[in-house]
Order: sequence, then structure tokens, then C-alpha cells
Amino acid sequence: MIICLYAGLLVTLAMLIAWIVQWRAGNAGWVDVFWTFSTGAALAAVALAAPGVMWRHWCLAALLLVWSVRLGGHVAWRVATGPEDTRYAQMRAAAPSRFQARMFWLIIGQGPVSGLLALSVYQAAAQPEAAITGGDVAGLGVLLAALAGEALADWQLRAWRADPAHRGGICEIGLWSLCRHPNYLCEALIWLAYPLIAVSLQRPASWLAFVAPVLMFLVLRYLTGVPPVEAAMAASRGEAYRLYQARTSAMLPRWPRRS
Repeated sequence: MIICLYAGLLVTLAMLIAWIVQWRAGNAGWVDVFWTFSTGAALAAVALAAPGVMWRHWCLAALLLVWSVRLGGHVAWRVATGPEDTRYAQMRAAAPSRFQARMFWLIIGQGPVSGLLALSVYQAAAQPEAAITGGDVAGLGVLLAALAGEALADWQLRAWRADPAHRGGICEIGLWSLCRHPNYLCEALIWLAYPLIAVSLQRPASWLAFVAPVLMFLVLRYLTGVPPVEAAMAASRGEAYRLYQARTSAMLPRWPRRS
């Protein structure tokens, strides 16, 4: 599984370049673009290099590239055409003199995260069963559904924001009425596909595949996802956003409570 280490090192190198690019561009959102594209390429290479069955390798590599191009393209368009992501804008405003140093340490940790995600991809690709398994069907079904859900959430938010009447408001339509961060929920679910494909009682190491969904859920829910977005939204929307928080769950979908 040394290939997983190489994947992490490749993404780390890409993120060092991303740090320079975002510094020169004055928009820290470019780091998300670099991470998504470099992680997709590195993990697709891991899928192709793993032992196992070739059709599964190519299927996983193709889906990783689809994930990368879809998400990376969405983020790149948003960064190129809009203001800086509220998470980074808030960091910049809070400590302008320390912003680039904080960004460096934030960025440098993303390579190891990709290396850990590679463990899950490797275990899924290394599934030795030549025939299509129930795990293959379940994993690919979850992955495709989560990809579609994330794309739908992004489209709904983009369409809602396009209406000038919604400026300064809170999106509560479609998937955004069921939880405050449906895009993060679907992103975490994407990574659940790999343990579903990988896990086998005959392969104890295959349980390492659960690293990806657990890691992505924790990162998105408690570190770089929900907390900074919620802080920025509460600061800009005030009481209206706190009421939205009270009636709508963070990432687990449910019908909203009445205010």
C-alpha cells in the first residue's frame, strides 16, 4: 500500500503550489480547486495500480475522475466568478497579518488526508472477486446517488442565489430544507461507497476502507466544513440564520421543526 503514501505526497506537492497560487491571486478558494483535482487524479492512479480485477480498477478510476471534474469544475467556476469563499474571507478579516501563515498550515495537512482516503480506494480496487458482488452494486449505487445528490444541492443553491430578491437571505428550498448542508452530507456519503465494495471477512485489511467515510464526515462536520460556514452565516444573517439552525438539522436530513 506504499502507493497510498505516494498519493498523499503528490497531493501535498499540489497543495504547496496551490498556496502560492492563492497568495498571488488574492483568493484562497483556489486551494479547494487544487485539492479536488489533485486528489481525483492521485486516487484514480491508486485504483489503477492496486492488485485485483482490471474492470473494477477502471470503473473506480473513472468514477473518481467524474467526482473530481464535477466538484472541481463547480468550485473553480464559483471561485473565478464570485467573491472569496466566506470561510476564507472571515479568516482573512480576523487576522490579516497571519492569514497566509494560517493558510499554509491548513493546506499542508490536506495531502495526508488524501493519503488516508487512498487507503479506502486501494482496498476497494484490491477486492479479488472477479465477478460483480453485492458490495459492488451497493457501493456503486451509493456513489452515483451521492454524486447526483451533491450536484443537485449545488444546482439548487446556485439557482436560488441567481434571483436578486434572495440577496442576503437563506436558501431553504429542496434539499436545503431537509438539512443545512446537504452538499457536505452527500460528499461524505460518496466515500462510503469504497468500504461497501471492499469489505470482506476473508480480508481483514479491507476494513481500513472505512477510514474515508469516517474521516470525511468528521472533517466536514467538525473542522473545515460546517463550523466555519455556520460562523460566517451567523455573522452575516444574524437571528434569521439562528432560527434556521434551530428548525433544521446540520447534516442529517429530517423535516424541519416549526419555528
